[in-house]
Amino acid sequence: MITIINYGLGNIQAIVNIYKRLNIPVVVVSTAHEVANAEKIVLPGVGAFDWAMSLLNDSGMRSCLNEVVTVKKIPIMGICVGMQMLARSSDEGKLKGLGWIDAEVKKFDDSKIIQKTHLPHMGWNDVIPKSTGSLFRNIEVKPRYYFLHSYYFLPQREEDVLAVTDYNGTFASAVCSDNVYGVQFHPEKSHQWGIQLLKNFAEL
Repeated sequence: MITIINYGLGNIQAIVNIYKRLNIPVVVVSTAHEVANAEKIVLPGVGAFDWAMSLLNDSGMRSCLNEVVTVKKIPIMGICVGMQMLARSSDEGKLKGLGWIDAEVKKFDDSKIIQKTHLPHMGWNDVIPKSTGSLFRNIEVKPRYYFLHSYYFLPQREEDVLAVTDYNGTFASAVCSDNVYGVQFHPEKSHQWGIQLLKNFAEL
């Protein structure tokens, strides 16, 4: 069973639709009581870091999420801003992140970006996995995913990086630390590559 956290942000229905097509049980939850029984969790997100953290803090689910992720070791995958929330902090705001991965969220240096439209990093780009296991099992080499972000995830430990992407310099586009996973791109908008990745997470 996949549990999707509804705290007010994210492409929730698109993720639900994919899991239903895959015949994988999925439920959308918005209370701490529902989170407590989760087996695998997806934390979606769009928009600004502080806004996302404020909504999650106000939802009443944060304490329970912390319990199931850090104590029960339930697998969780953050998507886009949901991934950035896994870090300790972000240049985009002042609120503390969840801190489940030792990382900071930094803004791209747009002075180094040669594209006409500097930020956000938007559209399709290659994702280069460091291994073909875990989230990238049964996915072709250099799959392409859809991105929309101006800030990137900077882990302190290289071993937490699952995959990288080049946007005038490489950044971590997928990460994992123990049971905590994150992807900067939107698998729910990424055709067959995203569908397979969501399936792989369900089968971890």
